This record gives sequence, structure tokens and C-alpha cells, in this order.
Amino acid sequence: MDIYLVVIWLSFSCHLPNTFTAGVKIDIQRVERRQYQFLYKDGNLYHFMNMQDFEQTFIDEAIINAPQFMKEGQEVDILFHDETETALTCELPAYVNLKITYTEPGERGNTATNTFKDAKLETGATVKVPLFINSDETIKVDTRSGEYSERVKE
Repeated sequence: MDIYLVVIWLSFSCHLPNTFTAGVKIDIQRVERRQYQFLYKDGNLYHFMNMQDFEQTFIDEAIINAPQFMKEGQEVDILFHDETETALTCELPAYVNLKITYTEPGERGNTATNTFKDAKLETGATVKVPLFINSDETIKVDTRSGEYSERVKE
């Protein structure tokens, strides 16, 4: 009897479908999810504070799912290997609210078309937004796709 399984490879943030034959041993690893707050970035290292005990840790940018959308004070979930305490991945919320620092002004009358323009966010990332969005507005960004979701009313 074969077993079909989708393995989530946390250290590389990928899903790997695989079929295992009977008798294959799989080493189960335990992970622990903890909530942290982003403090600051130093090169490729991101520094975080544990929300429970205020202990600080840092992780490499390579294991963060959307580092371009992370701002100071952002709460994230970090998954740790239960035995080695090694950080495996850092997950931002599905949506984050970010302020637009610069975008070209929208032209009057262009709100009916489905066209987009570039907008630079407070984190330095650039996303496509509808023409009616202006600088200094706050938008909701989908961290999984990196796309504009909606305007946020303040």
C-alpha cells in the first residue's frame, strides 16, 4: 500500500508532494509557533522580540515569507524546531496595512478603467495600485501575492 503525502519543507518554504511505499520510516519533527514583534533590520538579519517573555532573537532574511512588507512593530509568527530551537520560518499575517510614501497623482476621470500604477510603500516595497490611490493613503497588501487588496479608511 502506497501513502501519498505532501511534505512542507519549512526551511525552504515549499511544498513537496511525494508518494511513500509501505515500510518507509519518516522521522517526525515537532515545531513550535511563537508570536514575535519585529524590532529592526541589520543587513540580512531581522531582530525580533518574543511577545511573552520579551526575549530577543534574530533570523536571516531568507526564511521570512515576505520581508519587503515588514515594518517596525509588525507582529509575526516564527516557527522553531522544538528540540534545537532553530528558527525554521517567519510568517507575516496574510494582510498588512501599509502607508504609501509616493505614487504619481491620479488623473481626474481615470477611475473607471482597470489600470494600475506603481506605489512606493513605507517599507520601501513597490506595489501596483489603482489610479485613484494617492500618496499618504494607507492600503491593505496581500503578503502572499504581494498585491494591493483595498484602501484602508483611517
